[in-house]
Amino acid sequence: MVKKHFGTDGIRGRVGEHPITAEFMLRLGWAAGRVFSRDGRGRILIGKDTRVSGYMFESALEAGLASAGVDVSLLGPMPTPAIAYLTRTFKASAGIVISASHNPFYDNGVKFFSSKGEKLDDEIEYAIEEELEADMQMVASDRIGKVSRINDAAGRYVEFCKSCFPDDLNLKGMKIALDCAHGATYHIAPKVLAELGAEVIEQGTSPDGFNINKGVGSTEPAALIALVKETNADLGIALDGDGDRLIMVDAVGEVVDGDELLLVMCADRLASGELKGGVVGTLMSNFGLEEALDGLKVPFVRAAVGDRYVLSELLLRNWTLGGESSGHLICRDMTTTGDGIVSALQVLAAMVRSDKPLEQLKRGMQKYPQHMINVSCGQKVDLSSHSEVADAVKATEKQLAGKGRVLLRPSGTEPVVRVMVEGEDDLIVSTLTKDLAQRVADALS
Repeated sequence: MVKKHFGTDGIRGRVGEHPITAEFMLRLGWAAGRVFSRDGRGRILIGKDTRVSGYMFESALEAGLASAGVDVSLLGPMPTPAIAYLTRTFKASAGIVISASHNPFYDNGVKFFSSKGEKLDDEIEYAIEEELEADMQMVASDRIGKVSRINDAAGRYVEFCKSCFPDDLNLKGMKIALDCAHGATYHIAPKVLAELGAEVIEQGTSPDGFNINKGVGSTEPAALIALVKETNADLGIALDGDGDRLIMVDAVGEVVDGDELLLVMCADRLASGELKGGVVGTLMSNFGLEEALDGLKVPFVRAAVGDRYVLSELLLRNWTLGGESSGHLICRDMTTTGDGIVSALQVLAAMVRSDKPLEQLKRGMQKYPQHMINVSCGQKVDLSSHSEVADAVKATEKQLAGKGRVLLRPSGTEPVVRVMVEGEDDLIVSTLTKDLAQRVADALS
């Protein structure tokens, strides 16, 4: 079966264009309510990031859920991982996140969490899509869902994050530059770090509904690099708009990506005897991570791109540590989904325990040059049906002579094909990526 609306990470698109409209969100709320109330009345939590359209979609989802007979609890602006955590602790039927993650303000979307705080199984997403095709009928007046607000949601999550940092350690004497992307962590992350003893220098903590991810955050690290250098901070922490992605900057101003952060966390847990099993990466994980883990004799496997697939692989193997180079990192012994704040605390704990700066801890990995170009495709495409694309890939692989990788991947959230080439020589890799991207674009045009 092919999903009509759900992609790799929920439903996402341009506000005002189907399906990111108030009318669709009303129907989506009703459809989800129908599915999640099959075993009883049900209660669903709704949180959102800081983009202006979130208020409109919150109201529409709330109305749809209530009309299906489901009780609704509103959380207000909260990070995606916070909604996963609160869904579990409140024993709710599901959690809904209104967010487009690292996208600009004019995009938005919806993500769901199960009662366990995990991404939905495909079967449930299919069930919701099936209900979306049905005639919308409201329950009887005496069965309409009730709506309430959880006023202490932020405080609950702050305390949870702090509990993920070792009790015998603190951040006193550490100066941290923090970039919250004007997103959902703006009122959470500064408190967590400050209450653990750090001196926090903030940016990206003044959301106005339109500035989320604009020139700041994990996808725009230049502003954080400048802040780290300007303030002589020990390191920088950059989160994305919904708080599930983490990128860091070391004291010399170099970006430390998800692969490098995974290695730092893995090495720390290995040294303390806390590492369980191996590490799960993705098809996009740098080969340097695989080599470094092999040197530590730590097993490594690649999952499909997307944190839901990383989590699935972790559950299958009963491992606890995995993530993506983009900064979606999962510490399954602490939480059920990618969490930027919790992941940052693990790296900070490694720094404190080892008494080493981040720029030294990351040296265990030699990154291979990796270039990626997004090729617009306008719609979902089946690359296997284009023989000229397969020929172009083979030609590129031949030029790499067994010392690199080629990956073509249709995005689950954007109408693009991601063309990635990885190898030993940066100039050669860059040239090959451009050539391959052009051949893919020509084939898909």
